[in-house]
Amino acid sequence: MFESFIEGFLLVFQWPALGFLILGVLLGIWLGAVPGLGGILGLVILLPFTFGMEPVSAIALLLGMYAVTTSSDTIASVMLGIPGTAASQATILDGYPLAQQGKAARAFGAAFTVSAFGGVFGGLALAVSLPLVLPVILAFGSPELFMLGVLGLSMVGSLSGGSVLKGLTVALLGLLMATIGYSETGVPRYWFGSDYLIDGLPMIPVVLGFFAIPELMELAIKNVSISRIPKGQAGDGGILDGVKDAFRHWGLTLRCSFIGTYIGILPGLGASIVDWIAYGHAVQSAKDKTMFGKGDIRGVIAPESANNASKGGALIPTVAFGIPGSLGTAILMGALVIQDIKPGPEMLGSNLHITYSMVWTIIVANVLVAILLMFWSKQVAKIAFIRGHLIVPGVILFVFMGAWLGGASIGDWVTCLFMGIIGFIMKRGGWPRPPLVLALILGPILENAFQISLRTHQGYGWLEGPIVLIIMAMVILTLVFAVRGALKAKKNPDTEAVGEGSEKSPIISLPLSLALFVLFSWACLEATNWSSWTRQFPLAIAGLGAAITLIALLQDAKGVFEERRCATSWKTAIGQASNQAVLDKAVVFFGYLIAMVLMTLVVGQQIALCLFVAAYLWRWGGYGWRVSLSYTGGCGLFLYGFYDQIMHILWHPSWLFG
Repeated sequence: MFESFIEGFLLVFQWPALGFLILGVLLGIWLGAVPGLGGILGLVILLPFTFGMEPVSAIALLLGMYAVTTSSDTIASVMLGIPGTAASQATILDGYPLAQQGKAARAFGAAFTVSAFGGVFGGLALAVSLPLVLPVILAFGSPELFMLGVLGLSMVGSLSGGSVLKGLTVALLGLLMATIGYSETGVPRYWFGSDYLIDGLPMIPVVLGFFAIPELMELAIKNVSISRIPKGQAGDGGILDGVKDAFRHWGLTLRCSFIGTYIGILPGLGASIVDWIAYGHAVQSAKDKTMFGKGDIRGVIAPESANNASKGGALIPTVAFGIPGSLGTAILMGALVIQDIKPGPEMLGSNLHITYSMVWTIIVANVLVAILLMFWSKQVAKIAFIRGHLIVPGVILFVFMGAWLGGASIGDWVTCLFMGIIGFIMKRGGWPRPPLVLALILGPILENAFQISLRTHQGYGWLEGPIVLIIMAMVILTLVFAVRGALKAKKNPDTEAVGEGSEKSPIISLPLSLALFVLFSWACLEATNWSSWTRQFPLAIAGLGAAITLIALLQDAKGVFEERRCATSWKTAIGQASNQAVLDKAVVFFGYLIAMVLMTLVVGQQIALCLFVAAYLWRWGGYGWRVSLSYTGGCGLFLYGFYDQIMHILWHPSWLFG
């Protein structure tokens, strides 16, 4: 085995494998940093280029690119509050507040250091665990996977906002949204007669609109930079400070790397929840929890070390048993088959040197990307001090084009815009957003595991399994600690709520509570028309959601009447809430985006995006024609050069130009 380990090392450092590895790392940095691209799209694009390549070179290109996207996705999470990929959702909770404090470089220093450690840890764990991991995988069947998903949802629902009740409600809303489209029995659900929804709600437009648009709108409305502190006044905010933080919290880094590796092993589930479980562990194991959600560096260290380690963990079932640990590893498994390498026992026998070349590829790629990003992050962090009006139009272009790459449908733009509106209302009304996205990812997995468990065990006997009971106890403890913390915060009025959902505005929240109660109630009635297996999961979700939302609705109504008592009249109370949420300017901003979507139907996407950029800079930003035209021209060239000539995307046909 040791000879194969050394042989794999030498294979990676031979030419041209090393060159392809470096090329993959550079491409991975770009794909991870741009919202909407990510490692999955990169694998799909690069896979055809590996035909005819040597196996080690092909693996170096694909795995080198894929392994580093969970490092470079930190850039969007920290700088913009947008998850660069699904693996960096938890990073935004403390990473973006650090950028707002002028400490983006510190967040980068810590994130890239622990990302390198997590990636190396995951690679070494892959090497060590291959002969030993079979009992772990076999111990997790459908019941255990279902309960582990519930644990992830309970953690994100309870740790991402000031209201546990609203966090759980949002998680249930995400699960309900995940049931849109064809069910496992082939019956379309909640599709409203739209062909666009019959295959399910697309993930990328939801995530980008939900997180990106509300944050960009805040920059536009307040006319501020990402950092709320002038350059030079942010103490202890340098890259070296972040590196020191990583070493200071080495125990947390090690524990979260372990969590990331061995939760990443679980096929189809680990990569979706690993960053949230690591973040939850960081919060629950901390003695001082007051800074989480405000810019606690531990909230960056935990998810970033875990999500990089999970890449090595996800490869373990792929290589050893031919069971993809995630969608990315499923594509990698296809690449191995194309190279006439069969995943399974052969990878631990005659092809063991190929397996260890994958281990070394992960290790080298993570170390290399950490070094490169350390050098570049100082320049990237300077973006935090640029005037917001210069950031908004360019990022809007990336957001909407990222949404378009998912399905090349105008419905993706409508979904992105609609979710942006919902995300804004939720943010202003005190509803945490992350639970919805995680639930949308986990929904199909949970429903499938739930139904298999019921059919296999002929009922609910699977709830008595030892691992299921242990995870169930963890779920209960998570909720108990969260409720206890919320009650403690209520008793101490000086304690400020932190993180997602910390804003308090009952007048803004009440209409959303009412709408959600109506939605869950309607979903219950609609589900009664389907067969028992088709309606089972959505009916349970909608029923529980309606009950919890009713409590939230009553709490919001109580809050509204309290605000009315503090104001002179209803008009004054509503006006104060509207001014606090900046609703008038928000309506104008959304008007710009709606106009852009409508213009797309008339003149096409490229012209509509350029018109939006020019109109925004000139009318909203107050820039002169030279700046507006130069910026617009650069955006137009990028749209044509990258998306049209390199990506060869299919543009939406317009009425004027076809």
